[in-house]
Amino acid sequence: MEYVISLLVLIGLYVILSSSFNLIIGFGGLVSIAHPIFFALGAYTVGVLSVQFELHPVLSVAAGGAVALLASFMLSLPSLRISGDYLLITSIGFQLGLIEIIKNLDFLGGASGLSGIPNIVEAHRSAVFAAVALALAVASVLLVRWLVRGPYGRAIQAMRDDELAFSALGRNAMNIKMTLFALGSGMAGVAGGIYAYYYQYLTPDQFQILQSAMILTMVVVGGMGSVYGPVVGAVLLIVLPEAITFLNLPSEIMGPLQGVIFTLLVIVFLFLRPQGLVAPARTR
Repeated sequence: MEYVISLLVLIGLYVILSSSFNLIIGFGGLVSIAHPIFFALGAYTVGVLSVQFELHPVLSVAAGGAVALLASFMLSLPSLRISGDYLLITSIGFQLGLIEIIKNLDFLGGASGLSGIPNIVEAHRSAVFAAVALALAVASVLLVRWLVRGPYGRAIQAMRDDELAFSALGRNAMNIKMTLFALGSGMAGVAGGIYAYYYQYLTPDQFQILQSAMILTMVVVGGMGSVYGPVVGAVLLIVLPEAITFLNLPSEIMGPLQGVIFTLLVIVFLFLRPQGLVAPARTR
């Protein structure tokens, strides 16, 4: 039972991550793979505030989301004036650069990781975290649904489909891009805060490119630009690797195998079902 509950915690966290990433890449059309670094910033913010300052958990998680949101401007301000391959390359450099900085900062634990994050729940720990993660996941999906439906959703779709025509109408595409990027990054930071309190130990390796591949696969398989697609993708991509663990393969095989599976799923769905398992609804 404990194993199932721990899976529910992961599902809740990755629904937040995939939904927030879908807001950026699916609805905004912004090709960035730096989402895990905002997840990491939220987690490390909570780790530092809880270990060194003993800040209240709610305030720590909120601060994690705020730090990730503010850090998103470090990427969006210089790079959102470009798009496509240039934005992709910039996001890769941004993620790898910040990971290297984290590895070399002693107060973040360096390459060996940050430990000593307090246990904030004594009784029924996993069940409480599962409830919190799933509640935040539902809130994230509803927030995305509210944002992309209605007048603002139509503006997002128009900007994504034809930015030049959108700008010609006197609308500011840059503001919409930055808003989507900041909101998606802030949501990832909140997920990182819950992740830090649940696992109580952080290392830079937990937020590497494999995380980017995993989150991207959830969005592509579930349905890019669909409100509920990332939910389906997150559930599928959490359960599938866990099923593979029952094969009892060596750890040096398991990591690369998961990466191969994520890559194959993205390729297969892009060619055979580009709309994903849940086709996006047209904005009215």
